[in-house]
Amino acid sequence: MDLPWGMFGENLTTEGLLEEAVYIGDRFQIGRDGSHGHGTADALLQAGLKFGRADVIKRFLASRRTGFYFAVVRGGMVRAGDAIELIGREQQEISVADITRVYAFERNDVEALRRAIEVEALPERLERVFSAQLDKQLS
Repeated sequence: MDLPWGMFGENLTTEGLLEEAVYIGDRFQIGRDGSHGHGTADALLQAGLKFGRADVIKRFLASRRTGFYFAVVRGGMVRAGDAIELIGREQQEISVADITRVYAFERNDVEALRRAIEVEALPERLERVFSAQLDKQLS
């Protein structure tokens, strides 16, 4: 199936940012070099997850290439080719790949579940799912 850019509602399409290396809550800045000129602000983004239709999610989970979304913390001018720079990481580190793993494959990983529910940027729905999984493992 031919999938055009933006088909899944992605807000940015990037190269080199992989699920294993991007952590929920990571903060990224785009355009730091000031190349936009005229006083435009650089954009500040935070990595997160978004779950939509269950049928589509199952296919992404099976591939373990789920992607991730950026929440806009501070708007700014972003252009194709701008560098994306990691500028901050939450204390409780859990990657996008870890979230996929404990959500769909290794639901009994108590340590990862504990780390996941401590991440402020974790969507509330996932926090509830992971808390229930953790309770089940500890009971």
